[in-house]
Amino acid sequence: MTENEIRRQKENWQKETVVKSFDKLPEKGEFQTTSSIRVDRLYTPADVNINYLKDLGFPGEYPFTRGIYPTMYRARLWTMRQYAGFGTAEQTNRRFKYLLEQGQTGLSVAFDFPTQVGFDCDHPMATGEVGKVGVSASTLLDMETLFDGISLSKVTTSMTINAPANVLLAMYIAVAQKQGVEPAKLGGTVQNDILKEYVARGMYIYPPKPSMRLVTDIFEYCAQNMPSWNTISISGYHIREAGATAAQEVAFTIANAIAYVQAAVDRGLDLDRFAGRLSFFFAAHNNFLEEVAKFRAARRLWARVMRERFNAKNPNSWMLRFHTQTSGVSLTAQQPYNNIVRVALQALSAVLGGTQSLHTNSFDEAYALPSEQAVTVALRTQQLIAYESHVTDTVDPLAGSYYVEYLTNEIEEKALKYIEQIDSMGGAVAAIEKGFMQREITDSAYRFQKEVEAEKQVIVGVNKFISEEQVPIKLLQIDPAIEKKLVQQLNQIKQQRNKDKVKDALGSLRKAAEKENVNLMPYVLGAVKEYATLGEICGTMREVFGEYKPLSLF
Repeated sequence: MTENEIRRQKENWQKETVVKSFDKLPEKGEFQTTSSIRVDRLYTPADVNINYLKDLGFPGEYPFTRGIYPTMYRARLWTMRQYAGFGTAEQTNRRFKYLLEQGQTGLSVAFDFPTQVGFDCDHPMATGEVGKVGVSASTLLDMETLFDGISLSKVTTSMTINAPANVLLAMYIAVAQKQGVEPAKLGGTVQNDILKEYVARGMYIYPPKPSMRLVTDIFEYCAQNMPSWNTISISGYHIREAGATAAQEVAFTIANAIAYVQAAVDRGLDLDRFAGRLSFFFAAHNNFLEEVAKFRAARRLWARVMRERFNAKNPNSWMLRFHTQTSGVSLTAQQPYNNIVRVALQALSAVLGGTQSLHTNSFDEAYALPSEQAVTVALRTQQLIAYESHVTDTVDPLAGSYYVEYLTNEIEEKALKYIEQIDSMGGAVAAIEKGFMQREITDSAYRFQKEVEAEKQVIVGVNKFISEEQVPIKLLQIDPAIEKKLVQQLNQIKQQRNKDKVKDALGSLRKAAEKENVNLMPYVLGAVKEYATLGEICGTMREVFGEYKPLSLF
């Protein structure tokens, strides 16, 4: 049957069968996805313009729409990587060991706010925030304690750190070397995505230009010394959590990625030597099929960007490898056990979308950092999908669904239009400096909130199916005495270390920072090994680079 014949038959079906049903079962109005993609009541082959080999192909082959590995989860499951970090390094170390005992296959470190913006635990700006939403890491001793009894040759570690990424990576390298593990054998990821901090998250230190230099320093250093390390996790997650649509998440993430690749190429780095170690980080939200399509569209779009725009020759450079985290912003304090179901659906969309790594949020995170009970349920959610659902038995099982393929095309098209608009502004950095991405996200967040208030978007337990029943749950409490303990520990380190060596190391870092074409990673590593603090190292670079002052949008 030809496409024209299918269209004709569909029109007849709508006129004769669908319209007659409206007397008894009228539709509820217009339907659209969170990216404002209109959703028709039915899709057929005539609604999807696809050249199978060009647009889908086979798993493990360009354009990687169906997955970056030929057999996907039939050979190896995704890495189950629960994000963890709170209080002291000792406490987080115990949580890491607990998660590994429960079957987690990779570590993911959350750092507290002071650490994320380059302040030591004794800085006045850190008061009241030490250890609250992540682990405090002021010196190499904290990192040594964090991984005490955990062989860095046997685990991969993801570190959510951006502005001071070079300092935390240096600490990790130094710990590994003390364990007898050389950098070349280390596996893991450092987030190192500063552009999305300006767009959506706000954990920046320096202005964009020196920040891009530091990002590229890590690309260069790891290409030479750490071939198995992912040098960046280009993050759409925080962009999405700030209010972006699925299409904006893909567009702004890939626009940022283009800026990073261009900066590295301009530095003179061999594209096919570093591009294979780029990784991505996406959110999984509640519009299930749109999320599946989003992951597929992102994979195809990135493959085309790398092959056609940057002329990468190595197929590994075309692959979009990504970590997924379920949506923190979708979790509700009302009826918190509903969050278990939300997380399960979001995690399933990531798996059906072909993720390489996954974190599942805990049901109590609308209240506090997750308890052991809650984090165990979150991990078990992944394990149930992996071992009991059987969705992993075949590769890309939703491929060929007329609706999924339609959404995949639509999201890619919307994202590409955004990227072209950003290109016309001079690229991602220029677009950020003009506030373009920030305004687009703000507008999308406002529209969604208005839809929630009008009950066009239903949030179960919040604006519909409301219950006044209070659900008692056991929360993780962070002892405020931790801050005092960590400050005392830091003072002891400052007294015990070799002050002259620290001074020399920081002086060398300053001189290197003042020069434009010097990679700062070796100098940061040298300072870290002398137990210079995070704040001292970042402070030295602050004095050279200055601090970023955000654009006022309103």
